[in-house]
Amino acid sequence: MNASIIDPLQGDFPEVIEEYLEYGVMKCIAFNRRGTLLAAGCSDGNCIIWDFETRGIAKELRDKDCVAAVTSVCWSKYGHRILVSAADKSLALWDVLSGERIKRMVLQQTPLQARLHPGSSTPSLCLACPLSSAPMIVDLNTGSTTVLPVSNLETCSELAPSSRNKLSDGTPSYSPTAACFNKYGDLVYVGNSKGEILIIDYKRIQICAVVPISGGAVVKNMVFSRNGQYMLTNSNDRTIRIYENLLPLKDEIRTLDRLSENINDLDGVEKLKALGSKCLTLFREFQDSITKIHWKAPCFSGDGEWVVGGSASKGEHKIYIWDRAGHLVKILEGPKEALIDLAWHPVRPIVVSVSLAGVVYIWAKDYTENWSAFAPDFKELEENEEYIEREDEFDLNPETENVKESDVNEDEEIDIVTVEKDAAFSDSDMSQEELCFLPAIPSPDVPEQTDKCLENTSKLVDSNNSGSPLSEEAGLNGHVVNHVSNPLEDDAGGTYLKRKRKPSEKGLELQAEKVRKPLKSSGRWSKFERRSLVDQNLAMMV
Repeated sequence: MNASIIDPLQGDFPEVIEEYLEYGVMKCIAFNRRGTLLAAGCSDGNCIIWDFETRGIAKELRDKDCVAAVTSVCWSKYGHRILVSAADKSLALWDVLSGERIKRMVLQQTPLQARLHPGSSTPSLCLACPLSSAPMIVDLNTGSTTVLPVSNLETCSELAPSSRNKLSDGTPSYSPTAACFNKYGDLVYVGNSKGEILIIDYKRIQICAVVPISGGAVVKNMVFSRNGQYMLTNSNDRTIRIYENLLPLKDEIRTLDRLSENINDLDGVEKLKALGSKCLTLFREFQDSITKIHWKAPCFSGDGEWVVGGSASKGEHKIYIWDRAGHLVKILEGPKEALIDLAWHPVRPIVVSVSLAGVVYIWAKDYTENWSAFAPDFKELEENEEYIEREDEFDLNPETENVKESDVNEDEEIDIVTVEKDAAFSDSDMSQEELCFLPAIPSPDVPEQTDKCLENTSKLVDSNNSGSPLSEEAGLNGHVVNHVSNPLEDDAGGTYLKRKRKPSEKGLELQAEKVRKPLKSSGRWSKFERRSLVDQNLAMMV
């Protein structure tokens, strides 16, 4: 679509279902950083990579050791690796280009979500959020795990579960906890069941700050915007909250240490909350005040200007889109299937959703072309109108006006090598090593039976030459003759183009007798004589 003919006042958010993808039963999706590839985890433990430009399958990652449903998929920073978590408590790291599994390890609990470290091109660290335990940092190379704290030390006794809430193996039960890395992976943000956001230095396993959430509801989802300036949380109180990140995008740990040194009059929880107020501030809240529905897989758009959330109600496929100011701008209604996952394209106004039936729906914008961008005096007609041209409208008038001289400096060198940077990506996102597309592997063609084709072609040629003597002989021998009109025939019905053959002895005798007959002495030729002479000449040519 040409951007110059698109009306800029339409809004950059999707409106209709453009296409859908089907392959098995897909459960979760994730775009790479450029939006050229889409990874989808299936119920059989496999991961399918779609080429989003052609909407075809580019790679299939088949895990023979996994037969359980995939719970999450995550791309590495430059798209060379994919982390897949499954319901059989496994984590698998794949090489995308070769399609080979690099590492596989099994946890003690089922990971509901797993995210690779965003600061490395070939990461080995990941953040896993298990079903019934605290979030942990997993080193895929060594297999070691580091459990992160889910509450500060002074309130651990208050949050400790009672003995009746323990699992069969004696370990305490936790409600599913959300966690995510910041933009560069220096800190981990954890949302606990008490309704708090904990900012944790995972290298020192230390809580740096605490941000309380109004209402104290359990946090279900946490995600940062692409530029790292905003963070989104989804709580059990059916409210989506947007927080503005007050810390600098780089050296956040040093900034927290300096802030902690400046606050000396407070201690304990109060100090952590004071630090939290200087890290995050509530920017906006989103909720449906009428239906009070729960939200599923909320996220930001690629540029962070829009917030999208799916309805968690059963039997409906609704997607709500807000602008960052808090206004509801669009409600997308899909098929009568529940929504289980959602993702916004990193660059384009496209939303991809997954239904409970395992079908991926692609929502795109219904563009209205504005052709006046090419011709300012162009007028679109809703119905046919009679047009009366002017008398001199199409007259050729000589060019009397001098052509204005161009101000372009012809001696100036033009740079055709440097690639302009996309505004949607920061400097840290640009890399020559990034994997954007996968090479296509052509499927071999099935060899055709050439002998049968030649035989059918010869039969077709013989049947089309019905006017030739060979076709007549074939008809006498009992073969079916298909009489087809030949365009190369004269008005009298004689065929001028025939297949060459050796004439019979009787035919040669008849030709010799016609040649020996004397011609009439009259200077005028009759019509029959002219026709006879033509036939004789044609017979001699044959």
